[in-house]
Amino acid sequence: MNASANNELTFIFGGARSGKSRFAESFALSQASEKNLEPIYVATGEIRDEEMRQRIEHHQKSRDPRWQTLEEPLRLSELILRESTTERVLLIDCLTLWLSNQQEQQANISTETLSLCQALQQAKGPIVLVSNEVGLGIVPANELARHFRDEAGRLNQAIAAVCQNVYLVAAGLTLPLKTNNVPLGPEIP
Repeated sequence: MNASANNELTFIFGGARSGKSRFAESFALSQASEKNLEPIYVATGEIRDEEMRQRIEHHQKSRDPRWQTLEEPLRLSELILRESTTERVLLIDCLTLWLSNQQEQQANISTETLSLCQALQQAKGPIVLVSNEVGLGIVPANELARHFRDEAGRLNQAIAAVCQNVYLVAAGLTLPLKTNNVPLGPEIP
């Protein structure tokens, strides 16, 4: 089941430093401009070390000043139901950090993913979601990393299924995989 007719769900994913966040911000701001919407940036990352602090600061400094930022590392479903309106476009960056936060809390990932998909389907306004594609590299050497990779793959598939638009970003280039609920290639049964 897809989202209500009042909103548009767009999923943008790709590897690290692929340009996915830059494309997602541009995509969401174009929706905000075209439809006269307030752009809301939903950040899922938390500062836990110096390297992460620098990453977050870099993202904040490069972000267009029109963004209002909300931080939510865990309760995305609740935030979507509360903050999604016909007057706003939400950009959620990123689902991979959200998944990592859920695993750290030892949450039931299947339950949290289902809750997130249900909230997306009930959203009142457009939402752009960003995630990493972590399954294209070598098989991780430890069980925790393999489990995370597998859960990220399942999460990405679930999100792609409920979104009307899906884009893969690689090397700064964008490849549409699904537009207006029409897959641009054969789906896996």
